[in-house]
Amino acid sequence: MYSNPMHDIYAPGTDLTCRAAADVTGKTFAAIAGEMDGGNVSITTAAAGSRIAGVIKYDAAADELVGLARGASRVVTVTAGTAITAGTQVEVGPAGTAITHTTGEAVGYVVTTADAGDDAYVSLYY
Repeated sequence: MYSNPMHDIYAPGTDLTCRAAADVTGKTFAAIAGEMDGGNVSITTAAAGSRIAGVIKYDAAADELVGLARGASRVVTVTAGTAITAGTQVEVGPAGTAITHTTGEAVGYVVTTADAGDDAYVSLYY
């Protein structure tokens, strides 16, 4: 069974089955890790401030298959790296968490207020 799963709030986007290039944590932002692996997109945790490929759906070890939630306007749960107020744009923070947008790539906005470590409901930009 999956541990630490993220939950869809609204889901007009398309999910992908990917291969984890390194251990990944559910409810964090993902980035493309390199070439496809065994016919699956290879992902890793997104670097702070970077563009994202989507949100990792559950914890997975390196080389395991893992779900990736993606899609513009889709609202999903992402772990908040800091306190975030509803309506605030977010970017990737430490360890792929959602933090208030300052200088990095804006990847979405929160539709509910969240404290650090809690689930933030993030409407994805892409």
